[in-house]
Formats: sequence, C-alpha cells, structure tokens
Amino acid sequence: MLGTGNAFAKKYYNNNALLCQNGFTLLVDCGITGPLALHQIGQPLDGIDAVLLTHIHADHVGGLEEFAFRMKFQYGKRPVLYVPDTLAEPLWEHSLKGGMWQEQSQSLEDYFDVRRIREGVPAVLHDGLTVEIIRTEHIPGKISYSLLFNNCFFYTADMRFHPELVTDLVRNRGCVVFHDCQFVTPGAVHATLEELLTLPEDVQSKIYLMHYADDKDRYVGRTGRMSFIDQHVRYTIADGKVVPAAVSES
Repeated sequence: MLGTGNAFAKKYYNNNALLCQNGFTLLVDCGITGPLALHQIGQPLDGIDAVLLTHIHADHVGGLEEFAFRMKFQYGKRPVLYVPDTLAEPLWEHSLKGGMWQEQSQSLEDYFDVRRIREGVPAVLHDGLTVEIIRTEHIPGKISYSLLFNNCFFYTADMRFHPELVTDLVRNRGCVVFHDCQFVTPGAVHATLEELLTLPEDVQSKIYLMHYADDKDRYVGRTGRMSFIDQHVRYTIADGKVVPAAVSES
C-alpha cells in the first residue's frame, strides 16, 4: 500500500495502492501525496504501467497533475489511464483542466491514453488481471466506485457501510476485502468501525482496514476479527489470504 490514511491524515499518506501482477504495475488512485509516497518507496514513475481511478476527490486524484506532467515532459510518455466512463469528462473539466490546460495540451487525451471502463463489464488490464467497477455510495449525488479484482479481491476505495454487498462478496465469492474505516460515528460518507463490527465474525475475518485517521494506534486490538493494513508494506493476496511480504525503507 502506498498510503492508508484518510483525506486529512498527516501521519499516513493518502489511501492509494500499487497492484502488481505478472510484471504489470497498476497505480490505484493518485492523491495529493501519491507522487511523494512513490518517491519514498523508490518506485520510478516510468515503471508504472497504468493508473486506475475510483472517484474525484483530491486524496484520490490530486497527484495526477504532477504525475501527468512528469510522464509527459520528463519521460516523454503518455501513460494509460483507466477511468470509469462516467468520470472521464468531470475529471478533466472539474479537477485537472485549470492547472493542466496548455495551447498544445487541451484535453485529458493529450496527457493520457484514456481507456474508459463501464460498470458491469469486467475489464482486462493485463494478462491475469481483471477489474470490475462497482458503483457504491460515498458522497450523496457524487459518483464513486469500488473495485473487484480477479473476482476475489474487493477494494472499497471510499464507501459507506454496505453490509449486504460485503457479506455476499466474502461468503459467496470468497473475496478478501480492503475496506475504508472511519473511527468516529456517525459515518456519513464512510463505513465506521462501529458499523463494521456488526458484521458476522466470518465476514470480519476477511476484512482489512484502510483509509483511517492518525489516531489508528488507539484502535489496535479493538477491531474484532478485522486487521489493519499498513502503508509501505507489500501484501500478497492468494487463496483467500493476505500475507505481508516486506516493509519498504522510508
């Protein structure tokens, strides 16, 4: 994980991830702290094969301007950008255009090889890596998606409590779940720890908590069968298990 913090965390980087499969490196969201987090773990920008976005908030897209500028002007590359078809236009018009518009670069496509993906249609990102975007509730009236990789790994990004969906994914599809977690209640736009603790224990045992606040250490040992994931740690996900592999120096 590049970062596991919520939008206002200072101890933790924005909740962004690198997913590696068969030599392919995917950046999942690129928030304000994304480029710095990549630098901290020694990941070259030109070693990233594609970016995949979940929604338009600064902690998820705020680093795209730097990423795009450096890829274009430093490396001479136009990186692949997977974006839900409903977000492509607002991403440019509402988030990126003000800082990135130039006479010779007037669209999202001038910076990225834009590949639009649609809900309900699994997309093949690389050999052995597919993703299905699932629209989930986050901010009322604002489009946001969670991600289902290879039909076995569910990444909520930012999502309000949806016990039926999570329970179905765990029990009927055998998924491991990386779930955002807000410590304080009520949870207007994120699932709260209190809500997640109401899930059955067998479901909890497959949930790994992310997108948390700086006071995370206060809640260690208070998460039921769920576990925290940590930033700058590489995890291997296989056969319904999540195993930490290495901690990067930073």
